[in-house]
Amino acid sequence: MHQTPVRTLLVWVPDWPIAALARERGSTLDAGAPIAIERAGGIVACSAAARASGVRRGQRRRDAQARCPGLRLVSSDEGRDNRGFLPVVDRIERLAPGVQIMRAGIGALRARGPSRYYGGESEAARVLLDELAAIDLTDARVGIADGPFTAEHAARRTRPGPGAEPAARVHAVEPGAAASFLAPLSIRTIDDAELVGLLARLGVQTLGDFAALAEDRVRERFSEHGVRLHRLARGLDARPVTARVPPPEHEREVAFEPPLELVDQVGFAVRITADDFVDTLAARGLVCTELRVELRDDRGGRSERVWLHPTTFDAAAVVDRVRWQLEAAVDAELRSGITLVRLEPEAVDAASHHEPGLFGQGPGERVHHALSRVQALLGHRGVVTPAIGGGRWLAERQVLVPWGDRAAPARERSQPWPGSLPAPHPTTVFFPQPEMRVTSADGAAVTVDERGRLSAAPAAIAGTGIHRAVAGWAGPWGVREREWDPERRREAHRVQIVDDTQVAWLLVLEGGTWRAEGRYD
Repeated sequence: MHQTPVRTLLVWVPDWPIAALARERGSTLDAGAPIAIERAGGIVACSAAARASGVRRGQRRRDAQARCPGLRLVSSDEGRDNRGFLPVVDRIERLAPGVQIMRAGIGALRARGPSRYYGGESEAARVLLDELAAIDLTDARVGIADGPFTAEHAARRTRPGPGAEPAARVHAVEPGAAASFLAPLSIRTIDDAELVGLLARLGVQTLGDFAALAEDRVRERFSEHGVRLHRLARGLDARPVTARVPPPEHEREVAFEPPLELVDQVGFAVRITADDFVDTLAARGLVCTELRVELRDDRGGRSERVWLHPTTFDAAAVVDRVRWQLEAAVDAELRSGITLVRLEPEAVDAASHHEPGLFGQGPGERVHHALSRVQALLGHRGVVTPAIGGGRWLAERQVLVPWGDRAAPARERSQPWPGSLPAPHPTTVFFPQPEMRVTSADGAAVTVDERGRLSAAPAAIAGTGIHRAVAGWAGPWGVREREWDPERRREAHRVQIVDDTQVAWLLVLEGGTWRAEGRYD
């Protein structure tokens, strides 16, 4: 037995990916510029200016650029779209709770409650549009119909001009009239490219043509999936409108009046809030693994950062991150007394995944606690761990990461980096690099000519406290960077040398001076 479609009020924000981009970047985005969102080489959304130049959703990227040479392309980001839409849903739920997010930019709710409260379906729609206009979403549309499918296409049927009244952005389909409303729409309205292509080849061009087919024949040919789409075409969308369950409020904030001037004052004042933050998560069986800290001063300054943790945040670790961020932000983002500290879990995990073992903590956990205590005493960069980054030089590839932070080298390790040193690499990397002297058997300095050849075989190396004979050597290997840039170009040559004590060295000749880049211990 089929269910009766639910009378649905659906809010649609056209070109939502563009709107989400504008809301995230604010004043840095030119609203009147032709902008398009691309994914996998195709256009998924575009601005009004781009559309006026001939850009359309579904176009290939190069076709869109051919129509609009000044088109600005931005990669699709579902996270950005979803993050931006949640405040919009919160705004709608102030007036009409029970919104179901169909996808970013589209939210549906049962029409019965709002229509009874505001005196009618169209009246409720206009109230919601006025509320969205208050947050600069003046192009939002509302469709009202039997079922979310018909309601969405009713919203898309609106064609208001610039400055149109809210009533022009509302389209209501009378109860029971969904089938006749959908009948003239193209079969491509159905979001199933394979089925649509087959139906088009069979001569089915509209939803009305599809709806006219016998349901039994549709089931025989297209199975139950085809029957579900067939019922949509007939205006019998039986999907319920299920209200979202708003996520619990995990963030905490503490305001200071008067503002606090000292780091220690802020750290002491935030301890109770940190305890409450951690305890609230624990009561829900959660732990925080990534923490967002926001600080504000009384002159409008703001500092925001996401902190990581090797395991999970406890209250003491939260307070430490607040202190470290404040120390780093003073005289930069923050220039006066602190008025607000806000704590928000950027990522949480089930507490059961972080329980200690049956027979107590393992060596890794004990190491973590010891390093965390040292870090709390010395500061954020007081304890660092090494990571490998990208680059041609060993000093660039050696990245020191504060304990608990995720390694994020400035240069991507996976890139080819022509001229970089192949494995095995020196165990000791010198920074700064000590100056060395490489001489031949007759005592002359060894150099490299314009063809990249040594002037003589190295016979001895010398440096501060070092004077050794050469037992073997290999090289040189040239390293060239930015040859097109006269100011930043670099040209050097590497040589591997084994001295008479069987210690291997990596030496670099640059600008006529030899230096020790590393040592193979």
